[in-house]
Amino acid sequence: MPCYLLQASYKDEQYKALTTTPQDRSVQASAVIEAHGGKLREFFFAFGDYDIVAITEFPDNESATAAVLTVVSTGAFSKFKTTVLISADEAKRAMKKAGSVKSGYKTPKAG
Repeated sequence: MPCYLLQASYKDEQYKALTTTPQDRSVQASAVIEAHGGKLREFFFAFGDYDIVAITEFPDNESATAAVLTVVSTGAFSKFKTTVLISADEAKRAMKKAGSVKSGYKTPKAG
């Protein structure tokens, strides 16, 4: 299954809820991901630009998008980012394909 990196930042209201009632949010994340046919591989709280970082698997982009829409529609996050991850084997196959295809592409030139 394709892998996705999910990154999210909570709104102030959610920070307050987490400090008032500490909880393992990976349980909720796993439930919504599994409900959309996916799997939660890793889940972390993080310092920096995002509060949550997760590595997930979904059967396809449509399922991943549906899961993200479900979560984001709750309004709990100030920002949310999804990145499609490419395995080393997939990248190598793409490199070989790019090297073998003759497209005739030319770079833009001034004047």
